[in-house]
Amino acid sequence: MSKTAILYRMVTDNHICPFGLRSKDLLEREGYNIDDRPLTSREETDAFKAKHNVKTTPQTFINDERIGGYDDLRAFFNKGEAGQSGTTYTPVIAIFSVAALLALAFQYTVAGAYFSIRTLMLFIAFSMSLLAVQKLKDLFSFTNSFITYDLLAMKWLRYAYIYPFVEAYAGIGMVAQLPALAVAPFSLFIGTVGAVSVVKAVYIDKRELKCACVGGDSNVPLGFVSLTENLFMIAGALLMFFYM
Repeated sequence: MSKTAILYRMVTDNHICPFGLRSKDLLEREGYNIDDRPLTSREETDAFKAKHNVKTTPQTFINDERIGGYDDLRAFFNKGEAGQSGTTYTPVIAIFSVAALLALAFQYTVAGAYFSIRTLMLFIAFSMSLLAVQKLKDLFSFTNSFITYDLLAMKWLRYAYIYPFVEAYAGIGMVAQLPALAVAPFSLFIGTVGAVSVVKAVYIDKRELKCACVGGDSNVPLGFVSLTENLFMIAGALLMFFYM
């Protein structure tokens, strides 16, 4: 016997409800035939809410029983909560993975080699550049988090605003193979200050903080990941001094 669900979702000229589309997709993946009933105006949507005494749409009905919105539908199918909740390392894993693939692709295209010291430097440079972009997209949010644990930013707030620009410059400078003295000192400085700050905040003071490494709005915990970012900066600077 085929399974059927009735789905009410908002679809107007100005707005298509994303959770309505997600509910539709979930029902299809669960093998349901969908009686899709779009609510095509604000008045129609408000009338539907009043009739069924609900505050939001979409709303799904299965076997004449109201299941509820998208989160309720996920719970009905035992899918767990949607999206990310709590602390997560996903943003950093994504950035480091893409940086590694970019480094391998770049080095293979230029030199036909998959791995060398230059590949490692490119990985560090791409990682720094991508992490800088995450910070630069919302400087206020980044600095609000950064000044709570960086030792220099605590004393001179402007440093927090300068930091992501220096990180981007150092990363791009490594890719461009600028003279070591024009790039490495900047990377070494911010990396060293950052590493000392993380060690003090996390491993000495035992503070539980969110890492500003991927921007101030992330749920990445401060600790090993942020320390790794700073160690990368130090390593990149030293490699430039020794190999360039």
